[in-house]
This record gives sequence, structure tokens and C-alpha cells, in this order.
Amino acid sequence: MLIPHDTRIALDLVVDLVNTAPESEPEGGAAPADGLADVTALHAFAVRHRVSGIGVLDQRDLRAVHDVRARFAEVFAAEDARTAAGLVNALVAAAGTTPQLTAHDGYDWHVHYFSPDASLADHLAADCGMALAFIIVAGETERLRRCEAPDCRNAFVDLSRNRSRRYCSSRTCGNRLHVAAYRARRREAAG
Repeated sequence: MLIPHDTRIALDLVVDLVNTAPESEPEGGAAPADGLADVTALHAFAVRHRVSGIGVLDQRDLRAVHDVRARFAEVFAAEDARTAAGLVNALVAAAGTTPQLTAHDGYDWHVHYFSPDASLADHLAADCGMALAFIIVAGETERLRRCEAPDCRNAFVDLSRNRSRRYCSSRTCGNRLHVAAYRARRREAAG
């Protein structure tokens, strides 16, 4: 699946956004802190993801981004493409999308789907919503997944050729489960 550069960046952004939510941890596990607990964390998140034109953020922005984050989490949990499409349509419409070509910060021409004076929440809803729309239009909603590790529920987009990725990270969750399975087999063989 060929994904344009800015769509890939927006997909990475929406995954990171969804994974800041405390509910991204499994039931029964230690409740993690909210990755966007305050305006300072929200600003750091926007800077880390090089979100352009964010301006001064306040509690209203934080609440609005929390709402957008929860709605994106619903897209990752959607049972089918029709449900996911409805959720994405609502997010993008509420953001008041105004697609325009732009070149800035060393990036060549690309499309911004938000108005220049958009709030951070609208910026995220529009750009990330359109990236998820790309996945839905391509008939690839099964690529929007949650980690299968029992102690992790992080969201991810499976961009493997054969759609076989099961863990948010093969280095952490995948490796940890493979090592545990190996040790269990060794114990069983020795026992």
C-alpha cells in the first residue's frame, strides 16, 4: 500500500495521540498517567510532532483535544468500515475542513485540511481524520489495530505487506511475548 508522506505523518500522529489516553492500558493493569494531562504536555506533544501554527494553548484546547482523542479511539475500535467512516466523517466535518496546498518548514507542497486559524483540536481532527479516511477509502480498515499483548492496548496502523502485525512494537511487546513463550517451552521441555 503506497501512502503519501504527509498521510503517513498524520497516521503516526493519530496513533501517538490515541496512545496518550490512560484507557490505552489493559483492564487490571496499573492505570497509566494521561499523556496529555495538562496544557504543558499538550504543547510538548504538538512541538514533538511539529504541528504548525499552534499558537498559545489553554485548558479549552486541552479539553477539545481530549474529545478528539476519544473520538479517534472510537475509530480504532470500530467494528466495520461503515462505522469507521461515519466517525471520521463527523470528526472532519466538525473541524470545518478547508483543504489548501501549502509548502512550509522545509516541506514541499502538501495539503493541509484545516483553516490557517484552526484550533489545535480542529487541526488534529482534520489532518488525522483525512489520513484515516485514506485508509478507509483504500479498503484497509483492518489495518487500524490495538496491540494484542495482554498487558498493552496501544493503537497502531499495521503497514506490513500481509497485514500480519500483531503488536504495537516488535521490540517491546512482540519480543517480550516471544521470550515468555520460549521460556515456557523450555520449562515444559525440562519439566
